[in-house]
Amino acid sequence: ACIRTFLDRLGFMEVETPILTKSTPEGARDYLVPSRVNRGMFYALPQSPQLFKQLLMVAGFDRYYQIVRCFRDEDLRSDRQPEFTQVDLEMAFVQENDVMGVFEEMMRHLFEEILDVRIPSPIARLTYHEAMARFGTDRPDMRFNMELIDLSAMAAQSDFKVFKGAIETGGSVKALCVKGGAQAYSRKSLDELASVAQNAGAKGLAWVKVNDGGKWQSSIAKFFSEDDKNGINKEMGAVAGDLILIVADQMNIVNEALCALRLKVAKQQELIRSGEYAFVWITEFPLLEYDEEAKRFAAVHHPFTSPFEEDLDRLDKEPLNVRARAYDLVLNGSEIGGGSIRIHRTDLQEKIFHTLGIGSREAQSKFGFLLDALKYGAPPHGGMALGFDRLVAIMTGAASIREVIAFPKTTSAACLLSEAPSRVDSAQLKELGLQVAPELLLES
Repeated sequence: ACIRTFLDRLGFMEVETPILTKSTPEGARDYLVPSRVNRGMFYALPQSPQLFKQLLMVAGFDRYYQIVRCFRDEDLRSDRQPEFTQVDLEMAFVQENDVMGVFEEMMRHLFEEILDVRIPSPIARLTYHEAMARFGTDRPDMRFNMELIDLSAMAAQSDFKVFKGAIETGGSVKALCVKGGAQAYSRKSLDELASVAQNAGAKGLAWVKVNDGGKWQSSIAKFFSEDDKNGINKEMGAVAGDLILIVADQMNIVNEALCALRLKVAKQQELIRSGEYAFVWITEFPLLEYDEEAKRFAAVHHPFTSPFEEDLDRLDKEPLNVRARAYDLVLNGSEIGGGSIRIHRTDLQEKIFHTLGIGSREAQSKFGFLLDALKYGAPPHGGMALGFDRLVAIMTGAASIREVIAFPKTTSAACLLSEAPSRVDSAQLKELGLQVAPELLLES
């Protein structure tokens, strides 16, 4: 009710979009629904109302919203369910700041009305590359400090082969400074931190306890000159009593390992205060990533996200360096919403499909209704969706979104109450023109 009142006041129109729709690739797997009337054909449950809300913009609805149920057939985690609720909106004739401004105002309104908490204005912003460099993730928890520091240049000058080898193979050396951590962490607890790093893919964890006068207590101390040690202490902001944690590997592994360590240490050192809420916007994501399994490019968000105009020339020769006009809203280290400025030109949409390896025939088959609509002229438009369940879980202090959903699914996507999913009568299958594979019948 609070959200509806807020959006109604801003002139948004609530429109319900179809639940039985067409299967289109948007990242996760679709839940498919067989059609009895059109045997051998299938509906899909919507992962989001993305295409419908874009069509509403073409049709002249300049401000749409919907509190909508969405479905994604993906592996479950504490912040993920196969069916969930989104606060979804789209706006015509807007830039990034317009959409982000509406959501900022919505967050301030919600937190003041419901929790009597004032959210700082404006909400801080980081580009994707800034977030990865400083926190090792595009979902940084901003409730505490402790940033990643790149020591690659200094490590390259040392005699430590592990560090030099990582750098020579295109990797990096980065570190965290745990204030007062020298006394807090025993050898056993440091071994436990090493396991955290290894679980994230790192080969190991180097550590340094900084003693009086900046002296190092560490197995790697002998590989560094006194000048290098002092330089690293200065770069890390480390003083007597501090602990430095260092990981050397390929950049993605270094970031993932140090991000995991940062969160682990913050919990152990009680750096995160309960009842505190820290928002941050992440912007300028890469438009594309390379899918090693499929051997082709894939959209980081979805294929309808607009690239930066000044990056269009890079699409053919360096597509991985093209930035997306996309933005995510992160709260306490959890992505609670995301959106983008959309592609509103047919020629650009077709070019993106081509870059993604989606041929003309496949594009027409899966997205023909959108491409046809764009030919009639679409306004520049953009939008965003907010994960309502995730937001409620964070606001209530719940450890999992299952705690704020009335009838949640288990980690195996099963409903304990109704025992769904379940077998169905053979007559129902025959009516739909379906049959279960024999090996699946044997499993039951």
